[in-house]
Amino acid sequence: MTVEGGEKGMVFVKVRDAEHLEEALKRFKRECEKNGILKEIKRRETYMPPSVKRKIKSQEAQRRARRTKRRRF
Repeated sequence: MTVEGGEKGMVFVKVRDAEHLEEALKRFKRECEKNGILKEIKRRETYMPPSVKRKIKSQEAQRRARRTKRRRF
C-alpha cells in the first residue's frame, strides 16, 4: 500500500466476529511485513550522513567486484 511520494500508508486490521485477538495480531504483523513498515523503521533508527552513505556504497561495490572477479576464474 504505497502512497504517492513512496511513503508507506497505515495498516488497518479489523477484528472479525469470533476471532481471537492473537489471530488478528498475526494478520496485522503480516500486513506490516508485506508493506515494509518494519524495514523502514529499522532504516530510520539511526541517522547516517551522506558522506558515510557514499563510503559504504563504494565499499559494497568494491566487495561485489571482488566476488565476481573470483567467480570468473
